[in-house]
Amino acid sequence: MSIPIAQLVRNGFVEGVHHGSAVVIDSDGQVTWSMGDVDSQIFPRSCNKLMQGLAMVRAGVPLNGKLLSLACASHSGEQFHIDGVHDILNAANMDVDTLQCPPDFPLDEVEKDSLLAQGLEKTRLHMNCSGKHAAMLFTCVLNGWDTATYLELDHPLQQACKSVVEECTGEAVQHIGIDGCGAPLMSTSLTGLARSFSRFAGPKADVDQLKIANAIREFPEYESGTRRDDFQLMKGVPGLLAKIGAEAVYGIGLPDGRALALKIDDGADRARIVAGATILRDIMSVEADIITKQISIDVLGGGQPVGAITATLTR
Repeated sequence: MSIPIAQLVRNGFVEGVHHGSAVVIDSDGQVTWSMGDVDSQIFPRSCNKLMQGLAMVRAGVPLNGKLLSLACASHSGEQFHIDGVHDILNAANMDVDTLQCPPDFPLDEVEKDSLLAQGLEKTRLHMNCSGKHAAMLFTCVLNGWDTATYLELDHPLQQACKSVVEECTGEAVQHIGIDGCGAPLMSTSLTGLARSFSRFAGPKADVDQLKIANAIREFPEYESGTRRDDFQLMKGVPGLLAKIGAEAVYGIGLPDGRALALKIDDGADRARIVAGATILRDIMSVEADIITKQISIDVLGGGQPVGAITATLTR
């Protein structure tokens, strides 16, 4: 079962508690610390995108650098993201209407407000998974696979994704759902998810995993967005890979092969941020200014700090 992992304290009073689970593994995939349930399978949501990207690279998609990072992204909907999705679609000789992710506003509030101010509606391009969907279409075109059914579970692309998830996590997929973007969603445990991040970020990465890791390391803003906490973490800690998933899932890998994965039960990103940073500092002994900044989020009263959201970890 999950246990308290973060709390909100206002004027010395515990106002709220977030429950969750988290795990840290070493470079050999062995658990070195955990709290809560790290063995039952969960839906990692967009934390699976590095593995989906790996399936596409192995199927021959010739993306590199910025566009490969974007293919693994939950992007913020900034203009360079939209331009990049167009570039992938153009390379595939496909148009925007072939994307099967649902229309949405940008994840980033600044970008969303800008669209609303212009009187614009939701679009498929602005949906945070549009880079992945464009890359999926490109992969299908290159392999002669049907593009109209690329989200069906029995499609060769989705079967390839399932195989890669099982390979990277070391676990059989026990549950398959439909993600927010419409793609099949493969389950694994938090331990399996951490193992996958160890494989991408660490010294045991194969050539294709390293290609994806290096693309994200060089262009983290394409995998995330310029105002996002995971982007800041990747910029502030050399070699670190981070990917967030909906419902407050977090995967982080370090270049020495250690990795962590966590999930907050109620889906609160504020708890995800402080728990992830605190685990990096207190459990994994990673020191960086950005980690210090993320271990606590101010609670305001009358516009002034009156408390904080912090992690409540057990060793």
